[in-house]
Amino acid sequence: MENSISPIHNYLSYTLAAAHRKVATSLNARLRKHGIQIEAWRILETLEMGNRLTMGELAEIVLMNPPTLTKLVDRMVSDGLVHRQVAQNDHRQINLLPTALGKKRMVQIRQEIEEQDAAILDQLGEGDSTRLIQLLREIL
Repeated sequence: MENSISPIHNYLSYTLAAAHRKVATSLNARLRKHGIQIEAWRILETLEMGNRLTMGELAEIVLMNPPTLTKLVDRMVSDGLVHRQVAQNDHRQINLLPTALGKKRMVQIRQEIEEQDAAILDQLGEGDSTRLIQLLREIL
């Protein structure tokens, strides 16, 4: 294969997807050492803020569909990382809270996330990294 760039690389949608894939692959390898999936990290990181979120709210934040989130949460409950609690305002809803083990694991994996972000920052530079975040947030 030639070193020339394929025309598909000129599409923003493709380039975003390719960059996501590269970052996700690297992050998966880092988190696998801790027995954590990217989605589980997103859940723990979100819960770390201390907000009591419904499963629907959590699904939206962590970029998962509700049935898939429920299956992952079941595994995380079994692994002792989170526990479910009936919502105080609406007893039909369930809040998810990190356990002591979940909080400990979050501290361990946060370093991996920060190292991943630092590598990207080194590659792009602080100004471009900040601008990229701003630009991507405009798409959301």
